[in-house]
Amino acid sequence: MNKSFKIAFGGILLLVLLLTYLQATEPEPVNWNPSYLESDKIALGSFVFYESWNESSSTKLEKVNVPPFEFLNEEHTGTYFFLNDVLSFDDVELKKLLNWVSSGNTLFLSANSFSQNLLDTLKVETAIKLPGTDLSSQPFINLVNPKLKQVVPFKYEHEVPLVYFSKIDTLNNKILGVSALSSFKGTDGTNGTNVNFLKAEFGKGNIFMHTMPEAFSNYFLLSNSNHTYAEAVLGYIDTTKIVYWDRYYKTGKAFYTSPLYILLQNRALKWAYYFTLFGSVLFIIFEGKRKQRAIPVVEPLKNQTYEYSGTIADLYLEQKQYKALALKKINHFYDYIRTRYRIDTSLQNEAFYTEIAAKSNHGIPETDALFKKINELTNKPEITKNELQQLNDVIQSFKQPE
Repeated sequence: MNKSFKIAFGGILLLVLLLTYLQATEPEPVNWNPSYLESDKIALGSFVFYESWNESSSTKLEKVNVPPFEFLNEEHTGTYFFLNDVLSFDDVELKKLLNWVSSGNTLFLSANSFSQNLLDTLKVETAIKLPGTDLSSQPFINLVNPKLKQVVPFKYEHEVPLVYFSKIDTLNNKILGVSALSSFKGTDGTNGTNVNFLKAEFGKGNIFMHTMPEAFSNYFLLSNSNHTYAEAVLGYIDTTKIVYWDRYYKTGKAFYTSPLYILLQNRALKWAYYFTLFGSVLFIIFEGKRKQRAIPVVEPLKNQTYEYSGTIADLYLEQKQYKALALKKINHFYDYIRTRYRIDTSLQNEAFYTEIAAKSNHGIPETDALFKKINELTNKPEITKNELQQLNDVIQSFKQPE
């Protein structure tokens, strides 16, 4: 690694560390995810609303972690409270909820969006109010009951879409609350405003629909005296009966499946984790290299004895020195006998032939014929190519595996 590369790498590393420090020391941004969980303390969680209701009221709150279709299989009476940005029931589940309401119970729904089958059943429609020329959408909300409405309407000081009921069946629905994008006009509480809270009688029970769940969020309730709005809305609910708090239809997670959740929730632990990952990557890049040059593979010298012998044999054949080649063949055969059978070849007699025949699993006549041929060719001054071939054949035949 040359000097210029080290300087460049050091500069990049310092830049990364500086950016990481700036990011780590930056204030935590506000989480605007629509959770509405009673355990969440983020802006759009409902921790303040739920705890305040549970502590300041004699109403018994019971959390429901299963869908309404399953929960209503058992006998329950009271108020079923739904709070989320979206509430969508299928036809079977909605039918079960409506049957439960018609038997004398109360259903409270607060959401920005409702399922179409519910809107059709109550003969209402929803729409989103477009902001004016200033493009601001910070709604004002209030109640229409003279005993509950405030002279100065409640303001939600954050940009959110204003959802309202654009069509209402006034014969079956009663207006309870209104909203607007600017100061309310008129003296009747509805002139120049949009309906965002209504009550519908259904059988022996009631259905309350509210189009601004942000009004029950931590952010809204902790601003100014906005908590009085939530108190006024809850005044429409029968506090003598149990309230079933829905935890199933929630956009936020009710539990965390990642084992890194606690680690990543703490800023110090989170950045320690990131630094560990970054350091591991650097270690792999720089320490993972070989510390020395690769050792070259040196092929061992090949045993070319066989090739050398073949070359010498070819020279003898080209020069027609058949006798010399035959003698080398015979000497090689004697060496084979001494090595394989451990027999001395210097003394050739009947005992020699008998021992060779016994150890090689050949007959005595065959053994005698072989050595007779060897002695014959050894004593001849010259031999032919055919005789050399015959010698090779009988020796190879004798050396075949027993």
